Amino acid sequence: MRIITGSARGTRLVTAEGENTRPTSDKVKEAVFSMIQFDIEGRRVLDLFAGSGQMAFEALSRGAERAVLVDSSKEAVACIEENAKKTHLGGRCRIVGNTYTSYLRSAAGRESFDLIFLDPPYNSGMLPKALKTIAAEGFAAPGSTLVCETDCDIPPKATRIRKDEEVAAEAILRDVFGGDKELAARYAVLKSPLYGRTRITLLTPRTDSAESGETDEAETQAEDGE
Repeated sequence: MRIITGSARGTRLVTAEGENTRPTSDKVKEAVFSMIQFDIEGRRVLDLFAGSGQMAFEALSRGAERAVLVDSSKEAVACIEENAKKTHLGGRCRIVGNTYTSYLRSAAGRESFDLIFLDPPYNSGMLPKALKTIAAEGFAAPGSTLVCETDCDIPPKATRIRKDEEVAAEAILRDVFGGDKELAARYAVLKSPLYGRTRITLLTPRTDSAESGETDEAETQAEDGE
């Protein structure tokens, strides 16, 4: 696992071991940053389930202004601290060793971000809870991008999920929003490609007028990740 490009290009990162720590593969990470490459320079980043911190450090390496990295695992925090040293990006990041709920509660109304990475343990129910708090407390700045990583529990070869927008929309509602249609209405889905069993969903917060259906022009896109 390494930094792909930028000031820390080629730096190899250390990773934490454990059943709840699942590093994003290099293939998926490259795809993510290809999608958001023009939305990084000067941005404020939140990596809410940081693990090794590789997503935040990649963003910082590419010119993000600063980052907050949150993880409740002591092993993960130790990895983040080591990677901050290895990349020489520690001066632009803040490491929070706490649960995501504690961080969101303590920072509510005080911090907002332009780019938010959300990669909690699969099927934990944490993602919709985090999205609900992020929307309610204004953590996502207007025009911000949220990058959500989820598991596709239906094997891609068993369905036409990569081509069928209706099935993809159902999967996003279930896996990203926990089936909560009111929560889903607070975000516009920008893209949601599949990479094997991994789905990457890019969200942006809707404005009040868009939520009421007056000016919403965003369209859900289910793309083939290959």
